[in-house]
Amino acid sequence: MLGTFQRSHLRIEVEATQGQIQASLMQPSKFCQWLWPQRFSQGLPNELHSSLSFNSYLGPIEIHHEVKQVNDHSLHMVLSGGIDGYHQWDWGDQWVQSRLEGISPLPLNLGQSLAMFRLRQYLQPPKP
Repeated sequence: MLGTFQRSHLRIEVEATQGQIQASLMQPSKFCQWLWPQRFSQGLPNELHSSLSFNSYLGPIEIHHEVKQVNDHSLHMVLSGGIDGYHQWDWGDQWVQSRLEGISPLPLNLGQSLAMFRLRQYLQPPKP
């Protein structure tokens, strides 16, 4: 894999419950909305589960995801292709944390920061 080793850890506060955050990270119908312009494989199940494999695409770059562990408060995926490494999500009431580590030509910290910003916007309650 060409690229550089990168590591990024971000934690944010969000106006959402643990269940709302979990649904946003585990249900493809939801994460496809806030992770745009990243595209995902067709035919994903309603919710991610252990041993599931799928692909995502950032322009011409393909990233393979293998879900290793899922529970009510975390999601751990091994990545290959455009990123060789892992992505771990942890969450609870009003907070979410993302750890991304790997070798990639992509600017991982920038992409992760944008994803966290978009997740926060997605979970923001509508203004009256």
